[in-house]
Amino acid sequence: MKTIKKQNMKTLKITLFLLVGLLISITSCSSNDELNEELTAETISANSNVALLMSKTATNDGSGDNIIDSANCLNIQLPVTVTVNGTTIIVDDEDGYQDIEDIIDLFDDDIDSVVISYPIIVILADYSTTTVTSDSELAALAANCPDENDDDDDIECIDFQYPITASVFDTNNVLVNTVTINNDNEMYHFIEDLDETTSVTINFPISIILADGTTQTINNVQELENAIETAEDSCDEDDDYDYDDDDCDTCSTSDLDRVFAACLQFEVDDLKRNGTDLEDNYTGYLFTFNDDGTITVMANTTTWNGTWSASGTANDIDVIININGLPDFNNTWNLHEVEQEIGEAEVELRLGDDRLSFESDC
Repeated sequence: MKTIKKQNMKTLKITLFLLVGLLISITSCSSNDELNEELTAETISANSNVALLMSKTATNDGSGDNIIDSANCLNIQLPVTVTVNGTTIIVDDEDGYQDIEDIIDLFDDDIDSVVISYPIIVILADYSTTTVTSDSELAALAANCPDENDDDDDIECIDFQYPITASVFDTNNVLVNTVTINNDNEMYHFIEDLDETTSVTINFPISIILADGTTQTINNVQELENAIETAEDSCDEDDDYDYDDDDCDTCSTSDLDRVFAACLQFEVDDLKRNGTDLEDNYTGYLFTFNDDGTITVMANTTTWNGTWSASGTANDIDVIININGLPDFNNTWNLHEVEQEIGEAEVELRLGDDRLSFESDC
């Protein structure tokens, strides 16, 4: 009897050992499966939709210097020397593009030219560079860019907030490397270097910057994909070659109210209607834009009365002027620019090729 009991106890221990081993094995497999599923869900694979969107977001935007090269898919490495209407300037930062525009805007009836001093270094969409020695070489590169009326590849309405950390796993989902991405150049090549032998994950959460300057927290790959797709067409990427169509990006009707309140009398600096310059006809005319929406115009002993109003935002602000007896001013104008500095203010209005500009020395 004792022998039988010992054999039964031995059999029971073996059975329990096997059961425990099987349970550990099942638990381990379950944990590995869950890990694999989690990595798969958060993996950014080559040629996936989210990888393509990330690459487009990180692509070099070449539209910022269109006033020089008229090419959306490339930009000229700064500093660069250019001669604008006979004036030579060195452009060493983005403020230099505005300096070029200011020279071009000095006169409306001249022929504008921007002459580049070669050689220059050109940065392409993939951040590679090439040396260019002539206008013809630059034109050949620019010919590879989409037309100004076509969509280019880059997405400009959303930006990554760096740094961003990524993890790289081998085929067994073993962590082999951790990468810190510090800028768009590094992000672009990080995505371009993806292959089928590794798995890549972004270490969330990360932040993205929207076109209006606000930030959004992203917690996973699906949120990132959705955010980029939502933002892709949410702003004007300003890829056309009209260098001065965005001067009122930050304009508001309040800016106009403030300038008109601070400066009581304006003179006509520029007035062109139907191709005819008319500003000399209004030398000595003083315009007062009152906060109740009325206009008073005085010249010598004559007074004219009218109304004004403004509505809209940014580059789409309409300014309606109606002055009895002065039809050259009457229309619905687009606010092109409003500036106020110490001792000077200017309001520039446009309507197609027509121009109307008021200045004050307040």
